Amino acid sequence: MSNIAVEHAPSGLVRTSVVAREAISPHVVRVTLGGGDLPLFEFKGFDQWFRLAIPVHDADRFDNLPSTFALGGYLRYLALPKATRPEIRNYTARAWRASPARLDIDFLQHGDHGVAGPWAATVEPGAEVALIDQGCGWKDPGADWRLLAGDETAMPAIAGILRDMPRDAVGHAFIELFDARDRQPLDAPDAVRVHWLERSPGAAPGDALLPAVRALEFPPGRVYAFAAGESAIAAGVRRHLVSERDVPKNDVTFCSYWKRSATVHA
Repeated sequence: MSNIAVEHAPSGLVRTSVVAREAISPHVVRVTLGGGDLPLFEFKGFDQWFRLAIPVHDADRFDNLPSTFALGGYLRYLALPKATRPEIRNYTARAWRASPARLDIDFLQHGDHGVAGPWAATVEPGAEVALIDQGCGWKDPGADWRLLAGDETAMPAIAGILRDMPRDAVGHAFIELFDARDRQPLDAPDAVRVHWLERSPGAAPGDALLPAVRALEFPPGRVYAFAAGESAIAAGVRRHLVSERDVPKNDVTFCSYWKRSATVHA
């Protein structure tokens, strides 16, 4: 569930490799990519995201992956032999350095759950990966103030948006974590207040964030909002803004990164 338009960068499939791995907090591992085609990657900042091809078999291939992930490219990907087909996951560019080209990606760790987290926890330098740039969701129309909201999975996107906002931007950013120790330093404009929230063990995503957003006294003027993370957060923030605060739908960018099952507790 998202209203973010997918862009297809002219760089196409970018093949590169892992150059470093670092645990930066109890549940976040940062993997740095470099070499290969990475200089072709055009860094746009904000919440720029991409499809990341992760090896899951010893014989996985990257030379036969499609150059875009539109419908035709996705169908070609599905037609590849499963025994040599990497897994595809969506990730946000956490940081970029141009000389030499280096791309940082933050991976959330939930033990052995999932594909990308366990891979990032053990990957060694030299491992091959590939990515396809899909653009940015952040489309600020020049509002009077900004509202950002998300959980731990949206932290890289919110961090990138705060970093690349105009320095005179005004607003609020709400970030809900399941462990406060995963907080990261953020380069936010002086007039954007960052609200760090921690949900109780076993609580549903949004348990702390949604009431905080509802209780916010809105500054005057037009707001542009960005809400991402677990489905209840992305949809809940959007619903509140549109239905209860009369914010135009086009002024709310939202994206569900994941959906909590009834049997899984963060």
